[in-house]
Amino acid sequence: MTDVLPHAVARLRQARLASAAKPFVARGSGQGRCEQCRLFMPQCLCGWRPHSQARSGVCLIMGDIEAIKPSNTGWLIADVVPDTFAFGWSRTAVDPALLALLADPQWAPVVVFPGEFVEAARVISELPPEWTAAPTSPAPQGPKPLFVLLDGTWTEARKMFRKSPYLDRWPVLSLQPEAASRYRLRRSYRAEHLCTAEVAALCLAMAGDTHAAQTLSAYFDVFNAHYLSCKGVQRLDLNDEAHQALSALAQA
Repeated sequence: MTDVLPHAVARLRQARLASAAKPFVARGSGQGRCEQCRLFMPQCLCGWRPHSQARSGVCLIMGDIEAIKPSNTGWLIADVVPDTFAFGWSRTAVDPALLALLADPQWAPVVVFPGEFVEAARVISELPPEWTAAPTSPAPQGPKPLFVLLDGTWTEARKMFRKSPYLDRWPVLSLQPEAASRYRLRRSYRAEHLCTAEVAALCLAMAGDTHAAQTLSAYFDVFNAHYLSCKGVQRLDLNDEAHQALSALAQA
C-alpha cells in the first residue's frame, strides 16, 4: 500500500467545500474524521489505499455534493485508477476542461448508463475489440477507453443524462451485472443498481484491466467493512476475507 498525492475527486471535494455557503458537516463528524479517507480515525482507510495501473480512464461527472459525502465511492476509483477525472455537474454550465477531455484523441469516451433509457442505436453491451487489452497481448495502439460515469443518486444520474447534450454523441455502454450490489451504505429502490465503484470495476474488467478491476473490487469491500464499523453495524476485522484479498492483490 502506498500514499498518493490528492487525486481528482479530492481536488473537486476541496473546491466544492471552498465554494459552499455554509460548512458541510457529515453525520458523526464530531467523532473526528480523517481528512484523507473521510472515515472516523479508528477506522481510517488510508493504510489500505492500493496502487494499480490501468490503460482505461474514468471520467466522473458528479452530483452537487457527491464529492463531499463520506459514503461516495467515486473516491475509491480515483484511489485506484491513475487516469481518473472528476467534474461537478451543472445544468446551466459545462466545465471547459470536461469538454476538452472528451475531445482528446487519446481517449474513446463511452457513457455508462442503463440501455432501457437510451435509443437503441446508441447502446452497446460490450467494448469494441480494439479498445480492450488481452492479458498476453501487447496493449492496443488506438484510443484508450474513457468510461464516463454519472455519479449521484439514481434521480440525479437520470437528470444528468437527460440534460447533458454534450454526451449525446458518445455510445452508451449498458451493463448486465450478474450479481446484486454489495453496497450497504445507501439504499436504492432498484435492486439491480450498482454503486459507482462497482460499475467502474465491471468496466475495467471488460477493458482488460484485470488487476485494476480486481483491486478496485477488493478495495470497495474493505471500504464497506470500515464504513459499516464507523456506523456500529459490524466489528472491524483487519484479517477478514476482504482485507486478505486486497493484501494479496497488492503483492501481485
